[in-house]
Amino acid sequence: MKTVFVLFDSLNRLALGAYGGTAIETPNFDRFAKLAVTFDKHYVGSLPCMPARRDLHTGRLNFMHRSWGPLEPFDESFARTLSQNGVYTHLISDHLHYFEDGGWGYANAFDSWDFIRGQEYDPVKALVVPPVDRIIEKYDERHYPFAGLKPGKTMTRHNSEKMAWKKSRAAVNRDFLKEEADFPTAKCFASAFEFLDLNAAADDWFLQLECFDPHEPFVAPERFRAAYDSGYSGKILDWPVYEKVTNSAEEIAEIRGNYAALIAMCDEYFGKLLDYFDAHDLWKDTALVLTTDHGFLLSEHEWWGKNRTPYYEEISHIPLMIRHPDHGGAAGSRRSGLTQTPDLMPTFLDFHGCKVPTSVTGASLLPLLADEVTVHESLALGMFAGPVCVTDGHYSYFRYPDNPAREGLNLYTLMPTHMTSHFDIDELKTSELVEPFDFTKGVPLLKIRMDPKNSQVGADGTSLAECESVLFDLDADPAQETPLSDPTTVDRLTAQISGHFAQHDAPKELYAHFGLAPGPSVAGGALRSHNSRKKTNRRTI
Repeated sequence: MKTVFVLFDSLNRLALGAYGGTAIETPNFDRFAKLAVTFDKHYVGSLPCMPARRDLHTGRLNFMHRSWGPLEPFDESFARTLSQNGVYTHLISDHLHYFEDGGWGYANAFDSWDFIRGQEYDPVKALVVPPVDRIIEKYDERHYPFAGLKPGKTMTRHNSEKMAWKKSRAAVNRDFLKEEADFPTAKCFASAFEFLDLNAAADDWFLQLECFDPHEPFVAPERFRAAYDSGYSGKILDWPVYEKVTNSAEEIAEIRGNYAALIAMCDEYFGKLLDYFDAHDLWKDTALVLTTDHGFLLSEHEWWGKNRTPYYEEISHIPLMIRHPDHGGAAGSRRSGLTQTPDLMPTFLDFHGCKVPTSVTGASLLPLLADEVTVHESLALGMFAGPVCVTDGHYSYFRYPDNPAREGLNLYTLMPTHMTSHFDIDELKTSELVEPFDFTKGVPLLKIRMDPKNSQVGADGTSLAECESVLFDLDADPAQETPLSDPTTVDRLTAQISGHFAQHDAPKELYAHFGLAPGPSVAGGALRSHNSRKKTNRRTI
């Protein structure tokens, strides 16, 4: 058995024609939908990027216990499990966060990996002094905040210049994109074709082809950009700040046009992979899976980004298509049941005949390739210290904490790193060793008081004070424009949140944070008693 898993970053579901999108031409994503099983109610789990990947590796939600961070020593990665069972695993990615403090362990879980340089602020070339004057001249200050910086000065990523440092690196990277083949996405696919050529005669392998595009900054070759030219003539706008929209209609059109160009590029290169499958008849013995980690607000709901706001459908409801060689007869079919990112881990293990660990809370989707099967009655999703969402496919309910200051939350980890740094000394001074959770294999953890300034919410710990809990009817109001008042439904979905917390052995302070009472655990769509778990791992934190 062979598997190619294609993971794009920030690939909005409604950008694809196969999901009803009309603004962007996506002939190859749509072509794949005719060959695969398309999942119509597939959702994220933990947000944003690395928490989503931890869900993907471990098959369970992690946002209830810590924010952005590495794989933990007790985590059971699908890549490592496949390797331990004789399946060779290889990662090709330009996702820079794997190589920061908060991304340790994910690439290392594979037997081998190829890292493509130059996405976002990952320097493709080392330039000590960035050309600040030229950047200010070309780039809009709202997306590239360089006002007040002195030309000819070395910047550092460890002080108040941190964001300017990141943006300067992205601007410099852009100067080295001379040919289309220089773009990281093109390099990722070239590496994938090399892997496929080298291993044409081999069996039992898993290839994860992961592209950071269409994540911001939205930079695509000119031939793709020309098709979505907005007519805007101002400075470059391609990296939205996660904030309320204050742009003009022309500026919004320009930013959306830049995103559309990247979607078009991703579509074309994905089409090259489909052509390779056709030319080499890989369909007969190779599964192909396509999805993303989350979506992105492109001015919908008057917001840019993916943090702090409710996880609207544009962020949380994501594409998933699967083509398996044993289920070619299902080509073009669709599934309407609820599925979620953690389901992919047991699915991959199922593809290759590996036993699924007991810590997994996701459900294998292999049975759904044959027929419509219900694996979840509801789904919980969220970001540590942000709101929690629960959806049953009909309603979505976003519950914000009773305490918007987010005091009293703790991080549970043996890997105390944030996105780009270790926990600071003041945080570490609050740590204490506490009893295990039911998924840590009897291993105690560090309990560390969360400092709101290091929350991932809003990307900078921005306050949630102006936000409030809200219910939407997705059938009647799919755009989530009109909040619904329905106390009975809110009570039912609130109980579901408690059930998901119980299923994932959430710490008791999280219940109090959201004003919840512990309830029976939700597992595989069915309710079971939280007390039915083995008592050997019960905690008394």
